[in-house]
Amino acid sequence: MIIPISSAPERRRSPWRLAAIGGLVATVVAGYTAITAVGASAAETLLSQGRPATASSTEAAGAYLASEAVDGNTGTRWASAFSDPQWLQVDLGSSQQITRVELNWETAAGKAFQIQVSDNASTWTSIYSTTTSTGGNQNLTVNGTGRYVRMYGTQRTTGYGYSLWEFKVYGGTTTPPPTGDPIPGGGSLGANVVVFDPSMSSASIQARADQIFAQQESAQFGTGRYVLAFKPGTYNNLNIQVGFYTSIVGLGQNPQDVRINGDITVDAGWFQGNATQNFWRSTENVSVYPVNGTNRWAVSQAAPFRRMDIHGNLNLAPNGYGWASGGYISDSRISGSLGQYSQQQWFTRDSAIASNTNAVWNQTFVGVQGAPTASYPNPPYTVIPQTPVIREKPYLYQSGSDYAVFVPNLRTNTSGATWVNGNTPGSSIPLNQFYVAKPGDTAARINQALAQGLNLIFQPGIYHINQTINVNRANTVVLGLGYATIIPDNGVTAMQVADVDGVKIAGVLFDAGTTNSPNLLVIGPSGSSASHAANPTTVQDVFFRIGGYIAGKATNSLLINSNNVIVDHIWAWRADHGNAGTYGWTVNTADSGLIVNGNNVTAYGLFVEHYQKTEVLWNGNGGRTYFLQNEQPYDPPSNAAWRSDGVLGYPAYKVADSVQTHEAWAMGSYAVFLDNPSIHSANGFQAPTHGGVKLHNIFTISLAAGTIDHVVNNLGAPAQASNVVPSTITNFP
Repeated sequence: MIIPISSAPERRRSPWRLAAIGGLVATVVAGYTAITAVGASAAETLLSQGRPATASSTEAAGAYLASEAVDGNTGTRWASAFSDPQWLQVDLGSSQQITRVELNWETAAGKAFQIQVSDNASTWTSIYSTTTSTGGNQNLTVNGTGRYVRMYGTQRTTGYGYSLWEFKVYGGTTTPPPTGDPIPGGGSLGANVVVFDPSMSSASIQARADQIFAQQESAQFGTGRYVLAFKPGTYNNLNIQVGFYTSIVGLGQNPQDVRINGDITVDAGWFQGNATQNFWRSTENVSVYPVNGTNRWAVSQAAPFRRMDIHGNLNLAPNGYGWASGGYISDSRISGSLGQYSQQQWFTRDSAIASNTNAVWNQTFVGVQGAPTASYPNPPYTVIPQTPVIREKPYLYQSGSDYAVFVPNLRTNTSGATWVNGNTPGSSIPLNQFYVAKPGDTAARINQALAQGLNLIFQPGIYHINQTINVNRANTVVLGLGYATIIPDNGVTAMQVADVDGVKIAGVLFDAGTTNSPNLLVIGPSGSSASHAANPTTVQDVFFRIGGYIAGKATNSLLINSNNVIVDHIWAWRADHGNAGTYGWTVNTADSGLIVNGNNVTAYGLFVEHYQKTEVLWNGNGGRTYFLQNEQPYDPPSNAAWRSDGVLGYPAYKVADSVQTHEAWAMGSYAVFLDNPSIHSANGFQAPTHGGVKLHNIFTISLAAGTIDHVVNNLGAPAQASNVVPSTITNFP
């Protein structure tokens, strides 16, 4: 943010079994599940099932995906565009000996194709070739080694594309599980977790905080990552200024355990009073008694304010009331006024405030005691009295002489902060049950620790990984400290979560690598169907970046296949600015920020911006979204370059035609077509018109350049740069 002010029908798949079924025995290999074929050649293992898959194209947007050819279900398939050449590729996670490939073709098959292997997904070796295939079921004996295996088709049997029900890759040997001593849990949180004690002088604490702020104040795309952690007690005469990639945390069990007589401040002096780029910083679990009665927190995206107890007012605007584009508050208490002032939009959940001051375009309150009266669009207050289902974010705290992670309980129909009348309900996990990853650790080591049953903490820092981090155990906690940043190399998916209960992913920044990844974070394999209503997976303060730091590429950022997942504050951002050479229409490419295939998924506080196709695509039933902030991409060179089928642009948020039930509140989509002000986008939103899908308090606006012609489904007045006011629809249909 730098400026102010027809999918195919959904196809459900059955879950693939991990027990012995039809002569197949489940075997865990190197952190993922493989299936060994009994009665086949000795130790021959199915390596491809459930692994990340990509393709050169798909026949239809959001359907016939590459993953559907490796999901173990012969009722789903991948299908390509109607041209040559085309390919389907699977990432086995590590280099494997390949002995056999099975292809189960649909009628649209390959006549001429090769089976190829590679260790880097760029240089390929052919291990099978034919020009006379007639399709059907093919069982090919091959001999090769590689991490990536693909079918590369050069001629089709029909006028349609290439289509595979199943693409199975078998190996005679696999990378063995790690041997040697088990990886220990616990240990140091790293030098960049800077811990303060009440016995330290205020001058020494202030000097260290100022030193870190001086380094981080304008380091928007730098490499520093810090946590400033305060042990329980009282601290006087402090003004802790918070720069990029810096988290302020209290180490008490509750906010009242750490008292700062002073301020925790974010302002925008580094950017001439403009707070629209105050990203990637946070504060959590502290009581603040501001010196002048008001604490300033002038932030924009990816800057959560959690478990805070402000004894006074909270001002969300920079000094001088310059531009600001935030933001997120939860599980907090503000004894005075919440001052929105110049904030274009803001989301507050499960908190208590004395009052609220001002509104711009989209101020949203869910489960907030003291919230203003619902009055959208004038003033634009969306107010939901209770939060239907939530589990607050896990947090680090001091337990006895060591650290632990507290995991709050799942709650339903809630309002107000969890800690006001006693300890937050939940459970504690000691640090020795976590593997504390440090920069330089390999994905293989992290996967070994997870396979041992350890939870995972990332020290502050940057992590390059060359294989997917696999979270396969129910109730695993993955917690990043200080904006720990994961960069996938060689086009791998950064992290994959199994279709299990109660995984918690929190506090991680996924930064796309320079080789395109299909996804950055995947929750559940394709075809997930289990109910997790009693113990859902949560994704909280998880951020995605495509470009800006490096010229990143990822087709999609967050893919949710599991049911009942709770998304609680994400920012998925395709960069519109950054380091030189890291952004541009053909440089940092990305289709979508969020795709939801699971049922009964609930999202609070979505920030998804600048992706090149549909930015949020919702395919599952029973979904709910509370608040969306979106900017459409700044940089389409022309409408034809943006979308070749003649339609004007892509919607910010699309509910698929197959969806029967969905409801969303308080969503805004903004036009900022700076590279070509003549660009038009047809709609901010798109949804089926039957009564089962409902959208409330939605709007479009043009901030500086370009036009969004309608709000939803060709309804609503155009949003034009000549008239910077929202075009609103209160209820759809």
